[in-house]
Amino acid sequence: MKIWVFASFIFSAVVSVAGLGTSCSAPLGAGTAAANDPFWLENIKHQGTAAFNANPSGYQVFRNVKNFGAKGDGVTDDTAAINDAISSGARCGTNCQSSTVTPAIIYFPKGYLTPMYSTYVISSPIIALYYTQLIGDARHPPTLLATASFNGIAVIDADPYIPGGNGAQYYVNQNNFFRSVRNFIIDLRQMPATSSATGLHWQVSQSTSLMNLVVQMSTASNTAHQGIFMENGSGGFMGDLIFNGGKYGMWVGNQQFTVRNVTVNSANTGIYSNWNWGWTFQGITINNCQAAFDVHTGGLTIDTQSSGAMAIIDAVINNTPIFVRTSNPSNGKLAGSIAINNAKLTNVPIAVGVNGGATVLNGGTTTIASWGQGNIYKGTGAGGTFTQGNIAAANKPSVLLDSAGRIAGRSHPQYEGYTTSQFISVKDNGAKGDGKTDDTAALQAIFTKFSGCKIIFFDAGTYIVSSTLTIPAGTQMVGEAWSVIAGKGSNFQNQNSPQVVVRVGDTNSQGILEITDIIFTTIGPAAGAIVVEWNVKQPSGQIAGAGMWDSHIRLGGAAGTNLQAAQCPTSIAVGNSNCFSAFLGLHLTSSSTAYLEGTWVWQADHDLDGDGSTRVTVYSGRGILSESQGPVWLIGTASEHHVIYQYNLVNAKSHYLGLIQTESPYYQPNPAPPAPFSINSAFNDPAIPSNLKSSWAVSISKSTDIIVFGAGLYSFFSNYNQDCITGSTCQSQIFNVDTTSSVTVYSLSTLGVTYQFSVGGAGVVNQSNNVDGYASTLTAWSRS
Repeated sequence: MKIWVFASFIFSAVVSVAGLGTSCSAPLGAGTAAANDPFWLENIKHQGTAAFNANPSGYQVFRNVKNFGAKGDGVTDDTAAINDAISSGARCGTNCQSSTVTPAIIYFPKGYLTPMYSTYVISSPIIALYYTQLIGDARHPPTLLATASFNGIAVIDADPYIPGGNGAQYYVNQNNFFRSVRNFIIDLRQMPATSSATGLHWQVSQSTSLMNLVVQMSTASNTAHQGIFMENGSGGFMGDLIFNGGKYGMWVGNQQFTVRNVTVNSANTGIYSNWNWGWTFQGITINNCQAAFDVHTGGLTIDTQSSGAMAIIDAVINNTPIFVRTSNPSNGKLAGSIAINNAKLTNVPIAVGVNGGATVLNGGTTTIASWGQGNIYKGTGAGGTFTQGNIAAANKPSVLLDSAGRIAGRSHPQYEGYTTSQFISVKDNGAKGDGKTDDTAALQAIFTKFSGCKIIFFDAGTYIVSSTLTIPAGTQMVGEAWSVIAGKGSNFQNQNSPQVVVRVGDTNSQGILEITDIIFTTIGPAAGAIVVEWNVKQPSGQIAGAGMWDSHIRLGGAAGTNLQAAQCPTSIAVGNSNCFSAFLGLHLTSSSTAYLEGTWVWQADHDLDGDGSTRVTVYSGRGILSESQGPVWLIGTASEHHVIYQYNLVNAKSHYLGLIQTESPYYQPNPAPPAPFSINSAFNDPAIPSNLKSSWAVSISKSTDIIVFGAGLYSFFSNYNQDCITGSTCQSQIFNVDTTSSVTVYSLSTLGVTYQFSVGGAGVVNQSNNVDGYASTLTAWSRS
């Protein structure tokens, strides 16, 4: 039996491109792998290095578990061999809080005795160390089979509890970055139904992903199995998951997260939400469960924090008595915020109910266009507060929708139908990736020669570019354990004359564009660096045809950036010219379209390669600027610690943003924005009101058809001091919309901020009316 997880939008294998490389006689076309061929990742030459490891030539990035003794025969216990494959090479586990110099791909091949599938027997947790990608054969996903006597918290554990540590764990859950698990079937069914068998303990933060996973659990009436257990963290994205059976498909608690394309079949509860500040669930299908969502609500203090805000869009619920069940009624007041948009219910008697039997919204066979419980506003002022009621459905532009009328989603390309002959390696074609050599010319020559007819494989490494590198429309490129492209040198040092490090598509270009598993960064100082400029437009008729997945912009705070604690401590002189990392992180230009999934645009606040916690003071001027006329999908994105803004939409159109997450710089207001940069009208910088001493999280002006479906906007510090959180005075305003833009905002949670929402630079929604635990929540605001 072959098990696949399908995205909500399926693409033809043949794509159109704007142009072809000089070596190309024809476009790449469909994959040519034969039915029994292994996944290309297994056989491609692995010559990647960790450029800033103490021993780059001796450190192994790619590890095949069978080379470490795993059998995958369904009989042999492979736990020790797999954990040896993960941990060898002095990787970051109990010995460190974080590290970018010990990346690894742990690969699980298909069977050889059984030609299609492998079964790896697991008796205790697979420990997913920091900066690890666990990847199964995407063509023939292997099974991780838990033994009947399995001993441990979960088959895959991303943040283990230390035995005898009184609750201490390997990693600080809010800083548990850079993880991915892909292409597995996790089978718990040999374990007793009444045991707390768990597929994944996924206590993680930003730059993490789960994809193409199936978890098989007991369907007994007394089952205690659960697919995912997540008790804390600060994420994050996951998608393309199937859970069969269990007490819970997902049991989750985390500050914020985005979940896309998840199916739960025959569980007691599809998804249990224990606590959050904000979650967005997009494209959820629940079949034959007792309840689709069980939501712990009613905790309105820090000590009683429960599920503060949930946003559910494009849900399909079948043969399930209850769609959403809260643990406490609202009783005329905010008691946890719920926003539902486009839910199709079939044989669901109760759409929204309260534990104990109260029905808030009837179900049956119906479609809920839009419904909200919490504080709801319309127009430029407060306009009224409601504890529950109907809200106008967002005007979702058709260009944002797939053929089923849902917000489009597209899975991370893995090229599972392709053979190694359809790839080319950048290291085989002259690039070094050693963190020292200038690879600009070599990389540009590779794109010029091969874009459009080969998939370009960036072997693990750090590739230095000293002038603008252009990635042509038509390019499909994939990294290895987050390969790094880093801008360095005098071209990127003048904020008065900013220059692009990586240009994605020439201006006004059109064609397929796929970037996966790449990190873009700078080596400081780089006050004039526009790290990524995105110009490409998707091909006609190919929704989300120009996109980026599991790729990030990471600035400072890592080995090789010259912007670590040693160079840029918090005690450094304000505005020190050596501690600038970027002018602008990501620029979506007016003619571009973009599908970005799981993208983190992070100005580091601490040093990942020191002790993992020491703060740094590094200056990035701006986060994400979009002037795109759309469509743009920002799914599970975050932008943090930039000086002037985190997200700025100007003259933009047809954008879907869900869930977006931001943090203001910890050092502000010392200096206050825009210092140490200056307002630049050529880049449509927003005005800074006199009372705003920290960056805008979101600024929207002169824009139409903008949908924000979930936002967590946080201000934790004032000049590195957190006393301001108690009175929500860390900054006065955080989210501003001008007086003309058409915008709909659902499920907005803020922290440390006096006015959650502003119009024309003046606060209109005070957080004091919306306290929802540690954060404050606004369920909906709209202006068409």
